[in-house]
Amino acid sequence: MSAKLPKVCPAAELQAEEKTPVVIVGAGACGLTAALALHRLGVDCVVLERDAFAAGSTALSSGFVPAPCTQAQQSQGITDSAEAFAADIQAKAHGQAAPHLVQAYAQHIGPALDALANHHGLPWQVLDNFMYPGHSVHRMHAVPEKTGAGLMSRLQAAADAAGVVVLTQSQVTELWADRQQRIHGVGFVRPDGQVERLRCDVVLLACNGFGGAKSMVNELLPEMAEATYAGHVGNDGSAIAWGRQLGARLADLGAYQGHGSWAVPQGALISWALMMEGGVQINAHGERFHNETRGYSEAAVQVLAQPGGVAWNVFDDALLAFAQDFPDFVSAQNAGAVQHAADAAALAQLIGCSLGTLQATLSAIRPMTDKATGRSFKRALQAPFHAIKVTGALFHTQGGLDIDAQARVLREDGTPLPNLLAAGGAARGVSGQAVWGYLSGNGLLSAIAGGHIAAQTAQQLLKDAAL
Repeated sequence: MSAKLPKVCPAAELQAEEKTPVVIVGAGACGLTAALALHRLGVDCVVLERDAFAAGSTALSSGFVPAPCTQAQQSQGITDSAEAFAADIQAKAHGQAAPHLVQAYAQHIGPALDALANHHGLPWQVLDNFMYPGHSVHRMHAVPEKTGAGLMSRLQAAADAAGVVVLTQSQVTELWADRQQRIHGVGFVRPDGQVERLRCDVVLLACNGFGGAKSMVNELLPEMAEATYAGHVGNDGSAIAWGRQLGARLADLGAYQGHGSWAVPQGALISWALMMEGGVQINAHGERFHNETRGYSEAAVQVLAQPGGVAWNVFDDALLAFAQDFPDFVSAQNAGAVQHAADAAALAQLIGCSLGTLQATLSAIRPMTDKATGRSFKRALQAPFHAIKVTGALFHTQGGLDIDAQARVLREDGTPLPNLLAAGGAARGVSGQAVWGYLSGNGLLSAIAGGHIAAQTAQQLLKDAAL
C-alpha cells in the first residue's frame, strides 16, 4: 500500500513554488504515451512514477497492442477498420462495454501507434501467425522484443530522447483540490520520506487499478480473492480512493483481466497463443474442462475451479516449436516450466491421472473452426507430449473512475470534474462488467489510446483556461 494513504487536501493550504502545466501520475504505457503526445503538442509536463524505473503493469504484460488501420497493418496487406474493431470489442463484452469509450479507443489507437512510430521510432509489427480470441483480423501489434518489458524500454527511450521530465521514486499521495474539485497541485513522497509538492493546471491519473489492494479485491472480485496476483504492486487503488473523496463516479468494478496460464511454481506467463494454435488444458483427473478458445481471461476462473486450482497446458512438438518464437515462453522453458512425456502413459504419470481417462480426452480433440474467420484450429496432438503446470491469476482490474470520451473524470451526476483526467488502469475500460468481457489487448488499448486522447484534452483545457 502507499507510504501514506492517498488523500485529497484543501487547495487553499497548498504551499509549493514549483509549477508545471500538466502532472501525469504514473509512467507506464499510458503515462508515457500521454507525455510524448503532450511533447508533440508543445505542452510541458512532469511524470511522477512511484518506482525506481518506469515499468508498471505494461512491463508484466505481453506488450501486444490491438489496433486497426495502422501503417504496420497496411504494410503487411491487412484490411481492417475501426468499426470492425469496435464490433469485436462489444461482441466479447456481450454489448456491455461503454459505447463512447469503445468508439473513442477504436478510432484513436491506430493514430496513437502511428504517432509513436513516426515521431518516436517505435517499430511496430503485426503478429500475423496466430489470432487471439475474439479478434476477427490480425491487428495485434508488438515491438521486436515481443514483450511488455521491451515496449516499456522503447517508450522510456523515446521519453528520454524527447526530454520528457520523469521523476522516479516519486509516489503521489496527495491531490490538492478546491471546493469545485479543481486540482491545484499534487504531493509526492521521495525516497527519504519527505513530501514534495508541485502546482499544476491539469492532472492525468495514469497510475493504477486495484488488483494489488487485497481488501478491494475481496470486496469487488470475490471469485479471485484467493487467486495469485500477477500484476504490479502499484495497483493499490489510489485512483479510486481519490475519486471517492472527490465525488467521482465509478464504473465496471466487476471487470478484470485474469489469465488461465500462469506457470507454477515458476511464476511466469505462458502465452495463450499456444492454446489458440491447438494446445489444451487438462485437469488433475485427466479431463479437458473448457473451450480454451473463448479467451484467457475467463480461463482463469475455469482453472481455479479445478482440483487444487491448477491445470496442465498440454501440447506437442509442432506447438513447442511455435511457442519458442515468444521470448517469454523461452524464459519460462529455461526456468523449467516445460516438462516432457514420451507418450500418453508418461503424460498420465506426470499429471497423476488415469491413463484411460487421459486417452479418452486426447482422442476426443476434434478440429474446430472460428466462425468469424473460417480458420481451423485445434487438432489431434501427436506424441511426444509437453506439459506446463499452470494456475489462474489476476493480472489487472478493468473498472475504475468513470470517464467521458475525452478522458475527463465524471462526477456522480455525470458532469466532468474541472481538470482531472484518467486513463489506463485508473479508469473504467472497455471490458464490460465481468471477466468474460476482456478482449485480448484491452488493457494496453485503454492505456495507449486513453493516454493519447488525454493529452489532447489536457491541451484543450489549458487553452480554455487561458481565454
